[in-house]
Amino acid sequence: MSAQNSAGIQTLLDAEREAQKIVQKDRTKRVKDARSEAQKEIEDYRKQKEEEFKKFESEHSSGNQKAEEDASKDAEVKLEEIKTAGGNSGDKIVEDLLKVVMDVKPEVPDRVAAPAKA
Repeated sequence: MSAQNSAGIQTLLDAEREAQKIVQKDRTKRVKDARSEAQKEIEDYRKQKEEEFKKFESEHSSGNQKAEEDASKDAEVKLEEIKTAGGNSGDKIVEDLLKVVMDVKPEVPDRVAAPAKA
C-alpha cells in the first residue's frame, strides 16, 4: 500500500506543479496585458494633451501674428518717413557738414588762454 500511496502522492505533486505552471503563465499573461493596456492609455492621453496644446497654441498665436504684422507695417511707414526726410534735406545736410569741416576756425580754449594762477 505504501507504493500505491507514494505513487498517489507523486501524482498529486505532479498535478500541483502543473497547476502552478498554469497559474504562473496566467499571471504573466495578465501582467503583460495590463502593461500593454496601460501603455495604450498613456498614448491616448498623450495624443489628447498634444491636440489640446495645438488647439491652444493656434488660438493664441493668431494674436502674435497680428501684432507682428502691425509692427511690420509701422516699421515700413517709419522707414518711408526717414527716406523722405533724407531725400528732402539730405543735400543740405551734406553741404552743412562739408562747410563745417572745411571752414576751420581755430580758437584757444579758455583755460589755456587764461594765465595760470600760482
